[in-house]
Amino acid sequence: MFDRSAELYDLVYGFKDYAGEARLLDELIRERRPDARSLLDVACGTGKHLAELGDRYPDVAGLDLDDGLLAVARERLPDVAFHHADMTSFELGRRFDAVTCLFSAIGYVVTEEKLCAALAAMARHLEPGGVLIVEPWLEPQDWKPGHLHLLTVDEPEVKIARATVAGLDGSISILDFHYLVLTRAGVERFTEHHEAALFTREQYTGAFAAAGLAVEREEEGLIGRGLYIGVKSA
Repeated sequence: MFDRSAELYDLVYGFKDYAGEARLLDELIRERRPDARSLLDVACGTGKHLAELGDRYPDVAGLDLDDGLLAVARERLPDVAFHHADMTSFELGRRFDAVTCLFSAIGYVVTEEKLCAALAAMARHLEPGGVLIVEPWLEPQDWKPGHLHLLTVDEPEVKIARATVAGLDGSISILDFHYLVLTRAGVERFTEHHEAALFTREQYTGAFAAAGLAVEREEEGLIGRGLYIGVKSA
């Protein structure tokens, strides 16, 4: 049985264009490594990016710290290797042509020390000349404490409302998601607490450099948050 938030994850983020994002990622990777065949998605969630990228890379794998999300991913892609591990300290015993860390999951490392540890771990898993793509969370100047956000899902068999008030603790953004879920079985209410670091561009590029990667920033990215693209020396 999946935990409730993992079970609802794909409904809540049903607005994402996974196919379009995979196309752009593939273009960015192949501009730098045209012969790439293997890819690791760190913080892979329910595997929807990998479902698209698997059509372009014959050897893919995923990694996440959330057992519930991994359960969904394994059901979706039973032939893909998924690993339960922390992005700051994982060791899979192999390397890949490309590594991705998407949808701002990198913010969950919270501290600059762990940001450096995560990028170092990802870089260790790159082949020489391999490509690392990280989608950042928001920068400090972009975060608006007190901002109100409401996300809704209106499907025939389920209605979801997720209400959030943006909080701030130093350089950490605080998100308490308040869910209201309606199904024919009744009404559920539950909350999720999230904390994500508001790293600066200098902190991101510094962490890439410390991991031994040449880094550039693509400004628009997948959903307007930009992308950091690192290449390991050949």
